[in-house]
Amino acid sequence: MNKMIAWLEGTMAPKMNQINNNIWVQTLKDSMMQMLPLILVGSLVTLLAILQEYIPLPNMWTVSNYTMGLIGLIVSFLVPFNYMERKRLRNLRIVAGMSGLSIFLITIRFDNLAELQYSLLGAGGMFAALILGIVAGTVFAIFGKFSFFKEDSAMPDFVRQWFDNMLPVGLLVFGTWGLVYLLNVDLFNIITIALSPLTNFAETLPGFVLIYFLFCFFYSMGISTWMMYPIVNPIAMAGIAANTALVAQGLEPTFLLTNETLYLGWLCIGGTGGTLILNFLMLRAKSKRMRALGKACIVPGFLNINEPIVFGAVAWNPILMVPMWIHGIVAPAIVWFALKGGFAAIPAHVNLFWYCPYPISTWLVSQSVGGMILLAIVVAVNFLIFYPFFKVYDKQQLKEEQAQAAK
Repeated sequence: MNKMIAWLEGTMAPKMNQINNNIWVQTLKDSMMQMLPLILVGSLVTLLAILQEYIPLPNMWTVSNYTMGLIGLIVSFLVPFNYMERKRLRNLRIVAGMSGLSIFLITIRFDNLAELQYSLLGAGGMFAALILGIVAGTVFAIFGKFSFFKEDSAMPDFVRQWFDNMLPVGLLVFGTWGLVYLLNVDLFNIITIALSPLTNFAETLPGFVLIYFLFCFFYSMGISTWMMYPIVNPIAMAGIAANTALVAQGLEPTFLLTNETLYLGWLCIGGTGGTLILNFLMLRAKSKRMRALGKACIVPGFLNINEPIVFGAVAWNPILMVPMWIHGIVAPAIVWFALKGGFAAIPAHVNLFWYCPYPISTWLVSQSVGGMILLAIVVAVNFLIFYPFFKVYDKQQLKEEQAQAAK
């Protein structure tokens, strides 16, 4: 075990941190984070829809259309914008963002969109928006320092910038227009089909378990799970958008890999890794240090903020890393079988209030008795997983405290 931890610490973690610090990963993370206020406002609609069952309220679903329903469009602007920021080409941020937005609208043939296709502006177009945003950012990075004019030119700077920006804008807009409108290349479907194996794999048992396990695995090494967010979030957002559309048509939701399932439903109880049960166990620890840490972490834990307990007890601690890994395999497997088998309702509406305490959040996304029973099962399994490892670590800490007291 010690050899494995040494390998993880010396080899694996540095490589993962390199990926985490990659400029494109950082760019996509920035873009996702900047969208959160819109997504959270869109999530309010779900809460209001629940209240509509008990008190008269106006129909608020239009608000969702103009928040969540536009995130694909917004991402197409934010990705090249943030890439220019990261590349220190700040004078190109706005025009790069506008170019990304323009080629996205060309790709989805905005002028021909039917009413049902307007979902492409939202989560339905997230993958295309990301890819096209990357293309726009790359083109502007290549031509970022190009100029038609010499440095000693008498032309005013703002006029020089207009003409210099015309080249990357023209390449992107005319190039995309030529492919889509003149050659009838369906870029949107090409991107969707190219990425469909990833989406399809995420819905399988191995894919669903692997994704959540990697969250737990990296987090147990102190590596931010935001590293995976640029990959997982477009799948999750597209999944919940598809579920919402299915329910609107009177059909049953089918997509499991959504943020609602991962963060609010049954898995991240107390935060990634399901650490709230460990937090409760620490409140009854024999070790004074463990009890003190448990008391300090319990309020954030209720709000699914578990950085204090992870970095205070779990990260790089082999005794507590292992149960987090086991939880990362067993818990999603239970949830996958329960949701696929119809035992609990699959989340069908956007809700990203991940600071909402369990079991309230579970009821908001599932609204089914089966969902609450499933939560109780996952909590019980988490207890069985964490308890023996907790006892070993508590005993170890108690011996160390007694040894220090004896000195």
